[in-house]
Amino acid sequence: MTTQLTIRRPDDWHVHLRDGAMLAGVVGHTARQFARAIVMPNLSPPVTTAEAARAYRERIVAAVPAGMNFTPLMTAYLTNNSDPADLVQGFREGVFTAAKLYPAGATTNSDSGVTDIMHIQGALEAMAEAGMPLCIHGEVTHASVDVFDREAVFIEQVLEPLLRRIPLLRVIFEHITTQEAVQFVEAAGDNVAATITPQHLHINRNAMFAGGIRPHAYCLPVAKREKHRLALRKAATGGNPKFFLGTDSAPHAREAKESACGCAGIYNSPFALESYLTVFEDEGAIGQFEDFASRFGPAFYGLPVNEETVTLERLEHEVPASIDVGAAELVPFHAGEVLHWKFIG
Repeated sequence: MTTQLTIRRPDDWHVHLRDGAMLAGVVGHTARQFARAIVMPNLSPPVTTAEAARAYRERIVAAVPAGMNFTPLMTAYLTNNSDPADLVQGFREGVFTAAKLYPAGATTNSDSGVTDIMHIQGALEAMAEAGMPLCIHGEVTHASVDVFDREAVFIEQVLEPLLRRIPLLRVIFEHITTQEAVQFVEAAGDNVAATITPQHLHINRNAMFAGGIRPHAYCLPVAKREKHRLALRKAATGGNPKFFLGTDSAPHAREAKESACGCAGIYNSPFALESYLTVFEDEGAIGQFEDFASRFGPAFYGLPVNEETVTLERLEHEVPASIDVGAAELVPFHAGEVLHWKFIG
């Protein structure tokens, strides 16, 4: 039995760090485990220009605790009026690593997102020509579509037509939740990949209703049926370089989650690697973990793997019921549960 695992230091290819006091309280949890992270731009107001991204990057770097080595990778929030020239120039100057497509109304602070993908056809064509990746929140937001079907409908109505129009566009289908998404990514060209969160590997939609409404199991996209969870576990642990780590860690104050209209998002950064490794062990795939966590993401983004290493040890520990980050009390993923792996640095 493996009792200790040392791997190349991983990166988080999808994280929400927020801003201000919340940023200062949570960034250390990501920087402790990950060398780099694709930082989501859905602030209020969103990060839509290279100038705004530079300023946000400076605020993140300033908030990283002393002694931690962490590089934020910035993304541009796409709107109906995104400037193709600013996007490409920001990418070429190393300000932007990617751009992010939020369908308007899909998730937290997405009201300024894209109402119709044809509005940004020119921007996407410019990105494809420049080799700039597109990170996609893959859900339609039509009220007529069942919330559990929105990812599958997005593939059929938006993503497949998009890639027929712009076949060389580099796409990261973020936080996939369905068997249909797994199959789509597997069948697509080498320019299409996907991130998978720890929560979607651990829970199905029953978790939101176990003994009552469970707001801390609510995220977007929502967890789906058990068959989808199993498909995700197979994809994550199967050694396919199209699938890699992206936590979608999303901090919300406890009272914002436990309210009449609770926020979507699961805060998993403090114990992210332990959570993922538990799945890989359960699936008999510990040998595949380093590729998923540390190699496949950099390869898709055209970045070098990290030279540093991290170590996890088989050691039982209980996840705290809540974490005080100064700006708020947060309830972490796995709160109150015992994990069998511990990050030791």
